[in-house]
Order: sequence, then C-alpha cells, then structure tokens
Amino acid sequence: MPVAIITGASKGLGRALGAALAERGWDLVLDARTAGVLEETAVALSVYGTRVEALPGDVTDAGHRAELVAAARELGGVDLLVNNASALGAEPLVRLEGLSLDGLRRALEVNVVAALGLIQEALPLLRAAREGSVIDISSDAAAEAYETWGGYGASKAALDHLSAVLAEEEPGLRVWAVDPGDMGTDLYAAAVPDDDDPRPAPASVVPAFLRLLDRRPASGRYGAPALLETR
Repeated sequence: MPVAIITGASKGLGRALGAALAERGWDLVLDARTAGVLEETAVALSVYGTRVEALPGDVTDAGHRAELVAAARELGGVDLLVNNASALGAEPLVRLEGLSLDGLRRALEVNVVAALGLIQEALPLLRAAREGSVIDISSDAAAEAYETWGGYGASKAALDHLSAVLAEEEPGLRVWAVDPGDMGTDLYAAAVPDDDDPRPAPASVVPAFLRLLDRRPASGRYGAPALLETR
C-alpha cells in the first residue's frame, strides 16, 4: 500500500484529503497539535481498512518530524508528503504595521522552515518510492497582495519558491505547490472572523489533489480550481 504523511490533518483540508486517500487504500501518518481531535480523525479514517498512525505534536519540533517519518517507514516508506500545517502569524490578521515580529517568525517557522525540515527528513524514503511526491499547500495570498495577509502571504510565497527549487534539485520526484482556493476552514475563520460569507467545504477541492496524483503532471504551482476544470 502507498503511504502518505499529512500534517495539519485533524480537520479541514488535511482530514478531507486523508479520508480520500484512505478510501483509495493508502496508509496514513497524520499530524496535528490537538491530540484528542487528531485521534478522532484517525478513528474515523480507519473505517476504510487501511493503517492510520496519529502522532500529535508540533511540526516545528525536529523530534516530532523524525517520529512522523519513522512511523511512515514502519508502514513501508513515504510515497507522498503533504505539508498542510499552517500558521497565520496573527489571529485575526492585521496590517503589516501591527504584525508582531514574533508572529511573523511563527508563520515562517511553521509554513517554511518546518516544511523543509520534514522534506529533508523524508527525502531518502521519497527518493526510494516508485512515485515519490510532495504537495506543499500554498495560497493565493502567496501571489496576490491582500491587505492584512502580508505575513502569511510572504511565508507561503517562500514555500512556493522552496517547492520550485526542490523540483529542480530532485527531478525524480514530483513537487507540487497547490493553492486550494477559498475554503470554509477554521484557519480562515481565525484569520477573518467577521467574514461570514459561505465558502466551499474542503472536501470539495480534494478531487483536484487526486487528479494530481492520478495524472502526475510536471512539478510546479497549481490552483485547485483550474485542476478541477481540466479534463
């Protein structure tokens, strides 16, 4: 069975993608900071009959990242790494003039440094996999200038560039930075709590990620809405 590591997997996009992969027969290693919610997700995803390892912790902890990869190794390797865990830098979001530097550091540490650390830890197993792949969850804020999204957007832009360079350095892998588009998630609610406009459920964009895995296009940056439109 193929094996995926998914960070930030207790709810939202991480959980939805994990459920879709488990339904397809993937074994999973799931990460999140809240142990109780993560365990509930692992139990729910186990109904598909695949192996699901739930490891609560913070991706900025090198020891935790090593545990995630070790758990995947026990399951057979790493075929897919999904860097989905994210930090906003401020909740709710604020203009740059009011963004604390500690908040910016946290966003960079989670969204960029920890993502690279996990990639580095998993790289030998990804290289050994038949179709080793990395999905780094991006944002339209990485490419567009939106008021109050500066710190988060800067961290995701850095992740995009890291993904592009990794693709050049590891031509045997597929490395995709994916902007999932608007979704109704806890992260968005924390970012803009006054915005109560309805947004698509995370599960609605999962078919775009499955299309990437099925078709395996060249490494690069993709938008989920565009992937859903392609035939």
